[in-house]
This record gives sequence, structure tokens and C-alpha cells, in this order.
Amino acid sequence: MSLDVRPGPPQPAGPASPGWDGLLLAVLTVALLRITSLAEAAVLPTLRQDVVRHPLLGGLLPASGLAAMGERGPWPGDPVGLLLIAVTLGLLLLYLLADLAGARPFWRRLKWLFLAGIIAGAVYLPAGEMILLRQQSGPASYTHDGGVIQTEATIQFLLQGKNPYVEDYTQTPMAEWGFDEYRTALYHYPYLPWTFLFSAPFYLAGQALGFYDQRLVYLLLMALALALAPRLVQGERRRLALVALLGLNPIMGLDLIFGQNDSFVLAWILFSLVAWQAWFQAQGTGRDRPGMLLLSVLLFGLACASKPTAWFFAPFYGLLLLADRPRLAREGWAGLLRAGPLVWRRVWPGLALFLLLLAPYLAWDPGAFYDDVWRWSSGQGETGYQIWGWGASNFVLILGLVQDRFGQWPFWILEVAVTLPLLLWFLDRQRRDNRLGPACWHYGLLLLAFFYASRFLNENYLGFILAFLALGGLASLGPKPPSGERSR
Repeated sequence: MSLDVRPGPPQPAGPASPGWDGLLLAVLTVALLRITSLAEAAVLPTLRQDVVRHPLLGGLLPASGLAAMGERGPWPGDPVGLLLIAVTLGLLLLYLLADLAGARPFWRRLKWLFLAGIIAGAVYLPAGEMILLRQQSGPASYTHDGGVIQTEATIQFLLQGKNPYVEDYTQTPMAEWGFDEYRTALYHYPYLPWTFLFSAPFYLAGQALGFYDQRLVYLLLMALALALAPRLVQGERRRLALVALLGLNPIMGLDLIFGQNDSFVLAWILFSLVAWQAWFQAQGTGRDRPGMLLLSVLLFGLACASKPTAWFFAPFYGLLLLADRPRLAREGWAGLLRAGPLVWRRVWPGLALFLLLLAPYLAWDPGAFYDDVWRWSSGQGETGYQIWGWGASNFVLILGLVQDRFGQWPFWILEVAVTLPLLLWFLDRQRRDNRLGPACWHYGLLLLAFFYASRFLNENYLGFILAFLALGGLASLGPKPPSGERSR
């Protein structure tokens, strides 16, 4: 008996099936809304009262509606937050219905419109609400300490001609934030100069207008990153999924609302990768774009001058600069060593920009710079950072290997033992498949391994890592480039 595989008569087209991007969007949206509401319930006990008495937010709400809502309700407990959630879920419903309607351009455009509305309703408008409430309640309220309060103070020091790495923050609003026993950041600024140098012009513009919040910079950069990110993957659903994963990242979305600064370095790395993609796709087409390669290298230099987490991407980015030389990968490590001069010629402008931004502070007071950026995070000195977070350091605490959270333990040995073999393995994997997807996936895994073995694995790092795992996974789904070498 044989199996008849001859095609039958054409069948009428059935209704469209649900897309996996819709399922992913639903999970991300609900997760972010719930996590945000739990965070607000935990740390903002006067949220409803502050919203009601705010001249703008409270003025938008009719008195009869406030009375009908009552003093208590589902979290978030403020009427504006509940309305934003209702709008966001309504847009999610419309997205899912548009997905079922079909794949015609009209419905695809509607899906993008609804996705933008969902991100606005779940992240941007709640962040705007926090910004307005902070202006009413004081600079140490409705925000995060390092990403907003301390960075604003750093900009002020910069404009006053003071060294932000020498000054302490005991006379700034930072002193009103956090737990008394863990306020060691009052004596250190652990971020790199591009964070406050880039933000300073926006701060001056805000001062002229009488209004500034550091989150405005983060939200602006993230919006631009979300607009450019679809260029990094292929296929409509993958593009939608990437924007959803970046914009509705359950941890980084919350961080954007309250103002942690991981989105700042994320944006500069994404800008660099978009420029790299434009350069790489032009190879062999007769319209080479060396200017895009230069732009990518410079943007990566800015990312590295923002936060040390970008440094871990440098080995993988260096290999991406050789993506137009696939023959080198086939020659193994020896071929990569011979490519050293080529990598140097391509990467030196970014390294020069990185050093140019750091040099004034290294020359001004190298000890203070080292103390703030490195010694503090490694827990050294009288005011070093405590053992903290969700990583393996909890075993050090629970086993009594240190006296308290400020104790010293040789985490660097564990970090090297875990991350160095992984780095060599990941680089070997990438040299055999030198694409954007593997580079981002390996970077995310390396960061996770490093911070898991380190003194602290703060939850906001997981949001940053998730962004690169998302980009790496979705970019890896695309077709591999041809294996041929450029002719010249």
C-alpha cells in the first residue's frame, strides 16, 4: 500500500491562525502591568492621595468619578493608573483581533499602531505620571536613586566645575533615599562620564523651561532604540516580537518608569548594532558604506563610556567587525590573530573616543575615579557596596563565610573561573557563526554568568540581559549570510 502524496484540488483559504507574536505580547503586557502594580503597592503608600491632589493629574478626573472609585481599589490604587491599565488592555485586545483579521498591509499597520499604544500605556504614560508626581512631592520621591537623583546631582557638579567622582552626595536629595545602613552610594558615583555628559544639555534646556527629570533622556533614547530595533531582525512577526520584548521587558519596563539607567547603555549598543547592520548588509553589493562602520564603532565607544556592562560585549563586537571576512573563521584562532591589525584599524576611533571621554577624570583625580567606578562595586574600603541581589553570593551569606553583607570574600576567583572558560567557548562558537544573533546571545549569557558569580546580581541586570537574549534569539532565526569572501 502506497501513500498518495499528489496535491489535491485547491482548498479555500481558511481564517487566519493566531500569531505567536500576539501570545508573546499578551504575556509581556500582563506581566509588566502586574509587576508595576505590585511595585507601586509596595513602595508608594500615598500614591492615590498624591494623584488626587496633583493640579494636573487630579484636575483631569471628575469629582463624581473619584467618589465612585472610592478610597480603595485594585492596585495601582490611583485612578490614573487604573485608567492606563484599562486603555493598555483594550489596545492588547485590538492587537489580537487585528492579528486574527489577516496579513494584509492595513492590518499589519494597525498592529504596529496598537503595539506603540500598548508600550505608551504600560511604560511611557506611567513614567510621565511618576515624573509629574515627583515634581509635586520632592526630588527624592517617585524615582530611583542612582539613575535619576544621583545623575542629576552629578550634572549639577559638572556645571559647577566640580569633579563628580570626588564629591560626595550627602548634601543632595540622595541622602533622603534608601535604607540608612546601605547608603554607601552617597560617597561614590559608579557610572562613567558619558551618562552625565550627554544628559547635561538636556538638563540645561530643562532648567530654562523650569522642568527637568533625568527619565526624559532615558525615555527619549529608548523610543529611538525601539524605532530602529526592527532593522536588526527579519520577518514581520519577529520585528513585532523584538519591539515588544524590548519595550515591554517586565523588568526594564519597570526600571524605565522609575528611572534606572540600564536603558541608557542598551540604547547606545543598539544604535551601534543598527549602524553595523547597515554596513554589513552593504558588503558585496557594490555600495559599500564604510561611514556606517565608523559610526557603529563610535557609538559602541559611547556605550562603553556609559557603563562597564558594555565592556563585556567588546570581544563579540570585535568579531562582528570581521563578519565580512568569513575565511578567517575557517582558519581558526590563527586566522583571527592575523586579523588583529584589521580589527585595530577598524576599532581605534571608538577606543579613542572612549579614552577622550574618560581622560579628563582620570587626569583630574585617578584615585577618586578608580575608587568610585571599581573599588566601590567590589566592596572594598569603608564604604564599599554590600553583598546583594539574586546570585550565588547568597550562598556565601547563608553559609556564614562573611560576617555581614559588607564582608570581604574573593568573588573575583569565582568570576574568573566561571566566565573565562565561557568567554573562550562563546568566541569559538561565534567565529564559526559570526552573526549578530550569536554575538548578542553569547553576550547575554556571559553577563548572566559573571553577575551570578559576583558580589551582586541586582534584578535590573536581568532586564538588561533579557533584552540581549531576546535580540540574540530573534536575530538567530534569520537565514545565515552567504559564506563567500569579499573579492577585495
